[in-house]
Order: sequence, then structure tokens, then C-alpha cells
Amino acid sequence: MTQVVDEDFEASLTRRLAVIEEELVKAAVADSPFVTEAARHIIDAGGKRFRPLLVNLGSHFGGEADETDLVRAALVVELTHVASLYHDDVMDDADLRRGAPSANRRWDNSIAILVGDYLFARASTTVADLGTDYVRLQAETFARLVQGQIAETRGPQAGDDPLEHYLQVVADKTGSLIATSAVFGGMVAGAPQQVLDALSAFGEEIGVVFQLSDDIIDITSNVTGKTPGTDLREGIPTLPTLMLKASIDPADAELQQMVAGDLSDDDRLARTLEALRAHPVIERARAEVQRHADLALAHLEPLPEGPAKDALAKVCNDLVSRSN
Repeated sequence: MTQVVDEDFEASLTRRLAVIEEELVKAAVADSPFVTEAARHIIDAGGKRFRPLLVNLGSHFGGEADETDLVRAALVVELTHVASLYHDDVMDDADLRRGAPSANRRWDNSIAILVGDYLFARASTTVADLGTDYVRLQAETFARLVQGQIAETRGPQAGDDPLEHYLQVVADKTGSLIATSAVFGGMVAGAPQQVLDALSAFGEEIGVVFQLSDDIIDITSNVTGKTPGTDLREGIPTLPTLMLKASIDPADAELQQMVAGDLSDDDRLARTLEALRAHPVIERARAEVQRHADLALAHLEPLPEGPAKDALAKVCNDLVSRSN
């Protein structure tokens, strides 16, 4: 499978994403200037717009997609994603979001929650214009997002495997909306059910790849704009730390204690990061990311050849590469 995106295809994709960006800013406008400012707080900070990208790519596996509906579908998934970030920041007591003070820090928790609710409402208004099938899928996806957040908040229960629990949380909180993004694109283009199923399965797997590669980057990278060890310091479970915790090798006991200990001290955090980077668990985590990427690529096989399929494969492989 080649991964060269032709220039005309790429130019068309860039144009569509630019239109979506403009409409995203407009969608956050409210009756009150304050609500508009707060609702645009995360949007204006930028972002990967990964979900609108997948809507666009998914729309190439059917007939000619209506441009207005395509933009609407992209807005629905991105508004839902941004709304969830407001709620996540409250749940996580976050200080920063995309390099800027989080909404809960700039204002307070109540404002952040209510602004998230407002953006969910804007997404709901937009999806209603697309039809009941879109509304149903959006509602089912939202239910998974909430269930994933609840599971993450409670943590693994007695008898649960912590790593399996975590992977299910990732699938619900991240994979589900990314899958819906690709499916929405196919739906706008009138793609057949077997194509929609393939797009859904692909999207869910690359959603997992997306999060798990971030887990590795938290430990290994100094160039992503995210302070290394942020999750580690806060005791947030990630793929490498859960793999390490599951080890029964006595040689891992000391590092397990370091990871589980108080990492508020910068020097202690630095030593722990250095030890983790040198530990085989990082390569095992990378192998797990690659396993999910291979599953994702396998789901693309039934799709017709062309630049959109090549672009989806490139998205998947780029996610793997950034954590290597």
C-alpha cells in the first residue's frame, strides 16, 4: 500500500479543513460576549483537528459528498471533542490546555463545565440538521465517552486487570469519537455499510494508537511541547507504567517503587524518567502501539485504493512514528 498523497488531493483537503476551521469559530459564538470568549478559549488555542481530518478522508469512500453536510459532520465531532476537554480539565484539575491556562484556571470549575455543556449543545444542534442516523450515532458515542470517563474516575475494580481496564477506557474516551469521525465522513458520502464498518474499526484502533503513543511520548520526548513526565508526576496510569507495574521480575522492583513514589521533586522525577527510558518496558509499549496500528491498517484492506486510503494509512503510520 503506497502512502503518497497526490498534490490535488492534498490541496482539496487543506481547503476543506480551512473552511471547517472558520465555521468552528463561528459555531462557538453565543448570545453573550463572555460565553463566546469562554467557548472559543480552547478553539482559539489551536489543535490537531484530527477528527475533522478523518471526516474528510472518510467522505472519499462513497459518492460525491455534499460540502455543507461534510462541514456540519466535521463540526459535530470537533465541537464534541472540545466540549469534552473542558470537562476533562475539571476532572483532572488541569492547569494548562494546549499551552494556555485551562478554562477552569482562567475562570473556575463551574464556568468550565457549563461552557463544555454549551458546546455539547452546539454540537447537538448541528447534528440535528444531518438527520436521525447521525443523531443516534452521536448519542451512542457520547454515552461511550461518559462511560469511559466514569470508568477512568473509578479505576479498576477488584478482579479487573488494570491494563485491560485502561485499554477499554482509551477505546471509550478516545477511540469512539475518532471512529465516529471516520464513519460520519462515509455517511455523508453515502458509503455502503461494509465501508462504514471498516472505517469505524479503523478509527477505533487509531484512536487507541493516538493515546498510547502519547503515553510513550510523556516519558521519552523533549520536543513535543508537553513537559516530559507530566502524567508520570501526577500518577496518571499510562501504557508503559501499567506494563511495568504488571511485571513480576524482581529486577523491576526498584523502578516500580520509584514510579509509585512521590515525584513532585524535579530531580527525583528526572531520575525516574531516565530509568524508564532505559528500561525494556518502553520497547514493549512501542510494540503494543505497533500491534494496534497493524490492526488498524488491516481494517483498511477492504476499502478501494486511492489517495484517501493512502492518506489514512499515512495517518496511522505517522502516529506510530512520533512515539519512536
